[in-house]
Amino acid sequence: MAYLWTKTAHLVFVMAWMSCVFYLPRILVNIAEAGDAPEVRARLVLMGRRLYRFGHTMFGIAFVLGLVLWLHFHIAGGWLHAKLALVALLLVHFSFAGRWLKGADAGHALPSSRALRWFNEVPVLLLVGVVFLVLAKPF
Repeated sequence: MAYLWTKTAHLVFVMAWMSCVFYLPRILVNIAEAGDAPEVRARLVLMGRRLYRFGHTMFGIAFVLGLVLWLHFHIAGGWLHAKLALVALLLVHFSFAGRWLKGADAGHALPSSRALRWFNEVPVLLLVGVVFLVLAKPF
């Protein structure tokens, strides 16, 4: 029963983190399109900073619960290594978004809104890979 509760909590915190991974680039798109509207830009940057902080907290909790699943319940296999590699790429993606947000807060230019829209699609592809590996456990 402890395994199911731990896995449930892990999935809930992963979903919370993934919502941040999906939404932060959208905030960056809106900042890039805000132009010379300082009030709008400031509000979006504030939203982005709060979301980024929340996302790091959710990732941390999901990570700890994942460690518990791995170490205490002995989850293993080649699929897990591949999944963790994709999760690492998701974390890198999230970190890039956070750096761009910090740059925008400091007044630096962002990539174009079109480039940010493409950047926003990357986590979808990575998440599909993660879900497939978890469900199929192909190796």
